[in-house]
Amino acid sequence: MTLMLLDSASLWYRAYYGMPDTLVAPDGTPVNAVRGYLDMTARLIGMYQPDRIVACIEGDWRPTWRVALFPDYKANRVDAEGEEEEPDTLAPQIPILLDVIDAFGITIIGIDDYEADDVMASFAVQQPGPVRIVTGDRDMFQTVDDSRDVAVVYLAKGLSAHELVDLKWIADRYEIPGDRYGLFATFRGDPSDGLPGVRGIGEKGAALIANNFASAKEALVGAENAHPSLTPLLAKKILAGREYLEFAPTLVQCVTELSLPQVSLNIPKRPRDLAQLRDLQERYGLGASVDKLIAALKW
Repeated sequence: MTLMLLDSASLWYRAYYGMPDTLVAPDGTPVNAVRGYLDMTARLIGMYQPDRIVACIEGDWRPTWRVALFPDYKANRVDAEGEEEEPDTLAPQIPILLDVIDAFGITIIGIDDYEADDVMASFAVQQPGPVRIVTGDRDMFQTVDDSRDVAVVYLAKGLSAHELVDLKWIADRYEIPGDRYGLFATFRGDPSDGLPGVRGIGEKGAALIANNFASAKEALVGAENAHPSLTPLLAKKILAGREYLEFAPTLVQCVTELSLPQVSLNIPKRPRDLAQLRDLQERYGLGASVDKLIAALKW
């Protein structure tokens, strides 16, 4: 009973930049992100044969509680109006895509004041495995759990060359215990989210810390007590980052205790609204992309 969790924003951005902008509806509306998302979803279903699927979306891409902890959280993505920067021709496609997904009968879930990452992490913890989280976002590595068969379908190299991330993959890639990616990321930082990490500590220093400590608090205690694994300089950097380390673990860690809606997650056996689906297919010139997903769903 495999559950597939789609990081929808990650997929539609990847689709938008990966599909030609010449793909437009009869009225000229761009649909490259819509078609690319549907094509990828069809291929993913064919590859992994999930029994359950959820299109996870942002309730808030920049939650107020995370911004309260760290005002610069994702501030690098904010435009002059205080909204998330996104291409002018992508924004109009998102409502169309959500209408199409809904017409297929695929469950869409977002939670107010939480990111899609939090929704996916909560599902990964609260639902039985196997779970496959489809994303291009490294943040989700912290949810990997071999014992429950939770893995990340990592799209950084594209769908055709994607990697299935388990604990060994993380350990081999970053030279850390596979279940300590969140701690590693806390110290290293993440420029894409505007998170600086601890000043002066890069991947090597963060990996050393993750190999010798299980939490930021343990690392601080180690720095205070001249732990033999820490050079005096690294210990000094950890202690200098004490204020950041007070809140950074909460900022970096995905929420896993969300109250998720009690709805069916099953792969749809039939469209929620076939007439609407066909209307959307014709109106926006989605032709083969809709047909591919219908075929993948074995209708």
